[in-house]
Amino acid sequence: MRYAIVESGGKQYRMEEGLSLKVDRIYAELGIDVLLDKVLLVGGESDVKAGSPYLPEAKVACEVLEHGRDKKIVVFRFWRRKDSRKKQGHRQEFTRIKVKSIQA
Repeated sequence: MRYAIVESGGKQYRMEEGLSLKVDRIYAELGIDVLLDKVLLVGGESDVKAGSPYLPEAKVACEVLEHGRDKKIVVFRFWRRKDSRKKQGHRQEFTRIKVKSIQA
């Protein structure tokens, strides 16, 4: 089973062929194939290739399945003895992708 560690949206994800996962928002139409080229590591049963920081020839082909917004998180800040507080909500946008192939 081949896998790759890919950077997308400032975060790193472990991807395998056929896997569906949520990543930070990618601005692409639904059903479009996207090539992720910031591949940090590609591994398999016997060999592992690591980049410094990226592998120049490696790419991961993904299909965009859906866009959405995650559950709301509450950001609450409180300053003691100041009679001051701040409550904010945040919903992170995401894109669900399906990994089609890993090219290395």
